[in-house]
Amino acid sequence: MFSRAWGIGRSLAMYHGIPGRHRKMVRFYSEFLGPGDIGFDIGAHVGSRVRAWRKLGANVIAIEPQPDCLKVLRLFFGRADDVTIVPSAVGARPGTAHLALSSATPTVSSMSSSWRETVGEDRSFARVRWDRSIEVEVVTLDDLIAKHGEPAFCKIDVEGFELDVLSGLSTPLRALSFEYLPFAHDATVAVLDLVQRLGPYRYNYSPIETMRFASDRWLDAADLMRLLHRFRPLGRSGDVYARLER
Repeated sequence: MFSRAWGIGRSLAMYHGIPGRHRKMVRFYSEFLGPGDIGFDIGAHVGSRVRAWRKLGANVIAIEPQPDCLKVLRLFFGRADDVTIVPSAVGARPGTAHLALSSATPTVSSMSSSWRETVGEDRSFARVRWDRSIEVEVVTLDDLIAKHGEPAFCKIDVEGFELDVLSGLSTPLRALSFEYLPFAHDATVAVLDLVQRLGPYRYNYSPIETMRFASDRWLDAADLMRLLHRFRPLGRSGDVYARLER
């Protein structure tokens, strides 16, 4: 119980308590979302992006399977007309799956056993423990779109389960993002290949929580990979952003 309280408290401090972060996040996401737009926050965690997207006037679909994070989301946004909280995971097909929880570090709870094995070899994860597991409902992106409408932007942050999430999508979205971890580089390549098959996208990269793009122009897939190869030796994670070519 102490580990769970510590983990959620740490997440709240990281994502809501750093001065200036919310303002930078609002400015950054204004490129993708505006009044009346729909935003999918897949892996909403404790709602930092929900908060920023609401400021932009977007209607937010916050998808999160972790029970402790859901309590925070319901506390912060449960009565908000512009937020819909979906207590599910997202995957390639509907059903149920096991979610491995890390009580002390809930940001790395994951449904991917191969991802946990890969990151477990990195020294930055040396103290991470996945100490319990729960069964969660799984829906697909196609299911979410059918129920809530097509999003102007979809953030995917699911700790190694990104490929499964995008495998449940049959049509390209206007814009999306997915996490990049240098020590899970091959997994990012597989996700990028799938995004490329969905539609004609251009790409950029934002190092972790900087809310800034690493390139001053949008890139094709080959240029993005060259950019990621420059960041890979630094060991810093971040997010790849993709938007359909106009």
